[in-house]
Amino acid sequence: MNARVTEAAVKPTAQEGKRTTWLQHPLVRPIGALVALLLVDAFLVPGFFHLEVKEGHLYGAIIDILNRAAPLMLAALGMTLVIATRGIDISVGAVVALSGTVSAMLIGGSTPSTPMALALAASLGVALLCGLWNGVLVAGIKLQPIVATLILMVAGRGLAQLLTDGQIVTVYYEPFFFLGGGYLAGLPFSLFVVAAVFAVTLLLVKKTALGLFIQAVGINPVAARLAGLRTATLITFVYVFCSACAGLAGMLITSNIKSADANNAGLLLELDAILAVTLGGTSLAGGKFSLVGSMIGALIIQTLTSTIYSLGVPPEVNMVVKSIVVFAVCISQSSEFKTILRRSA
Repeated sequence: MNARVTEAAVKPTAQEGKRTTWLQHPLVRPIGALVALLLVDAFLVPGFFHLEVKEGHLYGAIIDILNRAAPLMLAALGMTLVIATRGIDISVGAVVALSGTVSAMLIGGSTPSTPMALALAASLGVALLCGLWNGVLVAGIKLQPIVATLILMVAGRGLAQLLTDGQIVTVYYEPFFFLGGGYLAGLPFSLFVVAAVFAVTLLLVKKTALGLFIQAVGINPVAARLAGLRTATLITFVYVFCSACAGLAGMLITSNIKSADANNAGLLLELDAILAVTLGGTSLAGGKFSLVGSMIGALIIQTLTSTIYSLGVPPEVNMVVKSIVVFAVCISQSSEFKTILRRSA
């Protein structure tokens, strides 16, 4: 009799424990926010989920959101690893502008002055050099990450403007347009680029020791160094990787708009990337990070932007909403704020 009573009492407790564990999963909140936004669109934006096939390609609001979110998802991937090491990179937008400018200038007109493969490699090489610069300043010279990347944020965009004389460089080479505006298997090719980078990054952090090393440096860089980790090399790597992702994003944007605008390309993209990473559950204090969460965070931001435009709300409201979201995310990650909530409860 007692055994049956005990068993009956334990079962609900176990079920409640499982339910609580499921609700505490780090992806629950970002997925919930994305679903809530999509429900708002379903009720307020006519034909939001309507999809149609034209010339073998899928078209619709959802496809547009995914396509426009591709550069942000790439930037968020790189930013995730940087933030996981207690760093920050606010030069992402400048690297986007510089990489896009180099690719546009090298490819040029309908007959490219430089082979397309070489032009893309040069653009990516410039992005890698930018990341190496940031990494040396942060890991080698020990500058604060926000100060080190602020230098490139200003200088990088300034260099891009000098290369173009402040003018928009138009590209006429059709094969280049496929990178950011083409379709493969009915879907935008940019999504396949994002998927490839995401898969490689996920394999590196899950199937090698890289993910563990990044977490160790983010949690306690001094202890990680004393344990034998080459923290300087690791920190340099994450900044190089972040700039590489930004360089790819710059080429996607340039290909999509068929021109390089050094003044506006990637403007404030670094802030959106930081917001996407934090929305996805990555801790601003370092250590804890989620690549999947960052992808969802990027989709949340792009969906929010598209929703605001679809509803006819002035674009300026978008910045206000983002600032409110940033404030809420930072507050939610504050240990002091959590302590106050516990005391009040």
